[in-house]
Amino acid sequence: MSSRPPGLAWAAADPYAAALRAGRGPLFLRRDDGWLLPLEVERWCARADAVDLDVLDRCEGTVLDVGCGPGRLVAELAARGRSVLGIDVSEAAVDHTVRLGGRALRRSVFDPLPREGRWGTVLLMDGNVGIGGDPRALLRRVAGILRPGGLLIAETVSLDVDERARVQVVGVTDARGTGAPFPWARLGTPALLRYARRAGWRAAAQWTAGGRRFAALRTRSASSSAEPPKRTAVISSQRPRKTSADSPVADR
Repeated sequence: MSSRPPGLAWAAADPYAAALRAGRGPLFLRRDDGWLLPLEVERWCARADAVDLDVLDRCEGTVLDVGCGPGRLVAELAARGRSVLGIDVSEAAVDHTVRLGGRALRRSVFDPLPREGRWGTVLLMDGNVGIGGDPRALLRRVAGILRPGGLLIAETVSLDVDERARVQVVGVTDARGTGAPFPWARLGTPALLRYARRAGWRAAAQWTAGGRRFAALRTRSASSSAEPPKRTAVISSQRPRKTSADSPVADR
């Protein structure tokens, strides 16, 4: 298979760029069968919230935010004086990140990247564990980006799902879709951990906060003395509130 999935279709989806520039939706991922998944544009374009800040507190060393979107996490880490870079295939996302004071490149995670093999932490937030529609390929790629013993923090779907589909980015007025479909995946934490274990990662932590779910993974090349993330938590049994990660709506 190609080493680079056709993710640039996301960048060419005009509704996505328009929504980022406006700072609001509605915006959806539309599956081939008409199923719509709402995207949380307003949250992405706002400042990092308490749940985001908890994730950022767990980051180690230099941080690469894959699919950084409008850059709230990159900007927050930069304001803390951390060494951080965002990458995104969307020009609008990169421009927004730079305007917030962060560093960002218009780049796919499957493109050559700066500091390969030396990043301390990679972030896959806001559903970006689905990039490319092939979790195995994405995990292999991220393992090559991180330093030995590096940390991956991924936001997963709040349900136990393992889905692959071709999707388009659509707004309310173009719900039939105008851009080329591209592959995407939706993974719950159990599915991500299964793929990670087979790919040689080890689980470091998993937790829920604000109705969102996360997992931290570490490459197995870490020494036995490698520190775990600064704080760990067991997944809560509390029923998560609905978010765009698990709240599909009917086609209209």
